[in-house]
Amino acid sequence: MNQPLRVATYNIHKGFSLFKRRMVIHELREKLRTLHADLVFLQEVLGDHQRHAARHQDWPAEPQYEFLADAVWPGYAYGRNAVSDAGHHGNAILSRFPIARWDNQDVSAHRFERRGLLHCEIEVPRWPQRLHCICVHLGLFARGRSRQMEWLRQRIETLVPASSPLIVAGDFNDWHWRHKASHELAQPLDMHEVFELIHGVPARSFPAALPLFRLDRIYVRGFRVTYAHAHRGEAWARMSDHVALTTVLERL
Repeated sequence: MNQPLRVATYNIHKGFSLFKRRMVIHELREKLRTLHADLVFLQEVLGDHQRHAARHQDWPAEPQYEFLADAVWPGYAYGRNAVSDAGHHGNAILSRFPIARWDNQDVSAHRFERRGLLHCEIEVPRWPQRLHCICVHLGLFARGRSRQMEWLRQRIETLVPASSPLIVAGDFNDWHWRHKASHELAQPLDMHEVFELIHGVPARSFPAALPLFRLDRIYVRGFRVTYAHAHRGEAWARMSDHVALTTVLERL
């Protein structure tokens, strides 16, 4: 029951480098494996894109979430949010453990910016309760984000038992210096951001080449946080415009 749980979150920029200069999905898969994560929360994941597939000879035949999961994460779920003529993209969760159930709630604040909450219930061996995981990528505008955080709070209060372990991670697009997500979402639900617990503030995670803004977060409930790290540096900055974050958790 007290086995450590290693968790990562990463906005993968649809498998392209900064300014979409290069397709990096193959290198990205190798970098993700080096994190040795049990659970990976991904944002901006392409489920399908016919134009990219036609343009790039080595474009994966399967959806990006299946390609990235490969043989390392046998459990995976994908929430399709934005649909275009060329394909669709959304959030994904990769898991070493069985995903018992999942669904994707539409929380789009307007029709020009499609967003969703990907919620998985995961069966971790020897844990008496299922682990609830919610992968988020909130909107760019403050009013829409506040509505999305309210919908997220309502979902957690309705569907996640207070005694069940919970992880909410992803790109919160929280540009406010007071870290509104922590005040509007985490505090009312007795959740804690892992970098705030370890380092005092959320991690600087955007832009990856010179991180200034604390956009990406990992909020938890029912865990002891023993480690939190932001994977910065030139090699990671070639993968995406966001920084990958990892944490190690122990069940209380």
